[in-house]
Amino acid sequence: MAFTAKDVVTLREKTGVGMMDCKKALVEADGDMDKAVEILREKGLASAAKKSSRVAAEGTVATYNDGKAASLVEINCETDFVAKGEPFVNLANSIAKTIVEANPADVDALLASKIADGEGTVEEAVQEVFLALRENMKVRRFERIDGHVVSYIHGGGTVGVLVAFDTDDATAAKPEFIAMGKDVAMQIAAMSPEYLSKDDITADEAAKMRNITVESALNKPESLPKPILKSLIEKACANKEWSDEDIAIYNEKGMNNFLFNFLSEEAPAVLAKLAIADKAEIVANKIFGGLVEGRIAKQIKETCLLEQAFVKDGDMTVAKYVASVAKELGADIKVTKFVRFAKGEGIEKKQEDFAAEIANMVK
Repeated sequence: MAFTAKDVVTLREKTGVGMMDCKKALVEADGDMDKAVEILREKGLASAAKKSSRVAAEGTVATYNDGKAASLVEINCETDFVAKGEPFVNLANSIAKTIVEANPADVDALLASKIADGEGTVEEAVQEVFLALRENMKVRRFERIDGHVVSYIHGGGTVGVLVAFDTDDATAAKPEFIAMGKDVAMQIAAMSPEYLSKDDITADEAAKMRNITVESALNKPESLPKPILKSLIEKACANKEWSDEDIAIYNEKGMNNFLFNFLSEEAPAVLAKLAIADKAEIVANKIFGGLVEGRIAKQIKETCLLEQAFVKDGDMTVAKYVASVAKELGADIKVTKFVRFAKGEGIEKKQEDFAAEIANMVK
């Protein structure tokens, strides 16, 4: 019995299964729609589609490095139990190797690629593990970097890192370089930098950082420089915007470092309102400008890898640590890129109510 493209679409709508699997089922069923549905159910594909709506926030991050290129991939499942099992871990490792060997453009291309050290595609390998474990699974994202790359997996797949270096082959093969690369990768895993260096912060991002810093300072008046804070307090007192109790406390305590411990909860909010109203004047103040620059400098040291304090030696930055190893080896070494994946980051986990779930099952 012949079938059309419309029949494939109809079968997909009935089962939620992918188009190619629907087409294969119709071929096997000789175009019989009901039989095709039954075939998909027998293969477990229909149940897989139903389970695909369940949140997969667990999983693992895996890496593969053949010395010429390295990959990092996050694969998600529903439970930590499955994530730590051998079938799922082996699947993740095979997919990481596939990324290096096939160099797919995106996740769809990866799923269509022949899986390394196995038969069939990555998508079929994922499906096979699903049929065995019966949990929703998704290849969420991956990264591939060519060249001299050091890879690192922390916590059994909770965090994965790739760090790329610009250096020569002889240097990259030395134990001192490999140890340094691992140190930098561990730094990234632990400190989660957003940028490689301050030079990678765009003008728009820098402007946004500055604006947030200014606004947060104005909205937290107790952190403002004392001359500015004193001016705001005196204005609040003069205009009777503070309560009589707060004014009395200020008159008694003065600009005491612990003044805000004695004031009402409303007092700081009043000062913040006054600070925002006087924003132009305060921003123009050189003392306030120094405060903002200091806080931005601190943010740069926290968010930029090369400017971060080196975890193993707080007296030097990561950039100085890399430079010290380069000097020791008599070589040029430059960190050019890094990637950090944390398992499940950004995925909203479903809060399970097991009592309610069991109650619904017995109704």
